[in-house]
Amino acid sequence: MRVAYFGPAGTFTEEALLTQPDLAAADRVPMRSIPDTLAAVRSGDADVAVVPIENSIEGSVSVTLDTLAFEGDLLVQREVDLPISLNLCVRSGTRLGDVDTVLSYPHAIAQCRSWMSRKLGDVKTEAASSTAEAAQQVARSRRPGRAAIANALAAELYGLEILAADIEDHPENQTRFVVVGRGVPQPTGHDKTTIVCFQNEDRPGSLLAILQEFAARAINLTKLESRPTKRGLGHYCFVIDIEGHVADELVADCLRNLAARTAEVKYLGSYPVAGEEDARARRRAVGKAWRDATRWVDAIRSQVRTGDDPA
Repeated sequence: MRVAYFGPAGTFTEEALLTQPDLAAADRVPMRSIPDTLAAVRSGDADVAVVPIENSIEGSVSVTLDTLAFEGDLLVQREVDLPISLNLCVRSGTRLGDVDTVLSYPHAIAQCRSWMSRKLGDVKTEAASSTAEAAQQVARSRRPGRAAIANALAAELYGLEILAADIEDHPENQTRFVVVGRGVPQPTGHDKTTIVCFQNEDRPGSLLAILQEFAARAINLTKLESRPTKRGLGHYCFVIDIEGHVADELVADCLRNLAARTAEVKYLGSYPVAGEEDARARRRAVGKAWRDATRWVDAIRSQVRTGDDPA
């Protein structure tokens, strides 16, 4: 199996990939950007792709969401949560007072704003396409005073020293990554479904009509985010994560109603949930209630007379 990932070698994406035994054993193909990583699967150059999708401090990785929502028909296969530890990495001999420029991925820079303000003052920042590329650039540069915000893996790979460790502003820093490919994994009983809803018309209550479909079936939303549709100012779609799998009766019925009545729906996958929280018991109870109600309605409908039955 070939796994494309947001590279180069040493990114947090590769670190997340290495936590999954099957992916760690596969041939790894680093890609320069998130769209390129996903395109590798669409073109057949890779079987699956691993990309970041959400950070607990900075929120969604918009380029991942938009590429999945608007380009192609790839589906999420699983998610991986990774604790993030950010470090200030420098060439040997560089002291904190020498640092005048910090390079990193914009999300990583944003996660360390307060620390840099306290320790480095008005230091200049430069965006890199990934934390690992920032480490790569610092290692290759002959300019003094350059530092990278990266992980320990990148520092080791590119021969940098960690001048300051755990510099993120919030200690509970995690990033969620998704494995993307083709097809829908089998339900595990602890799954999540992601969809994108495009409103059929812009009118008062249109979002409420979408949300009521979930509320009516006691389906829990774990995420609701608006994104521009790329069709002009003021036009938005909604990225929605819900508990459950498309193979579940409740979820399938909800998606059917959404597509028929309220919105254009793009399905982005049903896949196992990462992390410790387990909503299986609640979903089992709701599912049983739904099946009982279905049997009750079916029993009533079975009594409906046909046209040949006597009155």
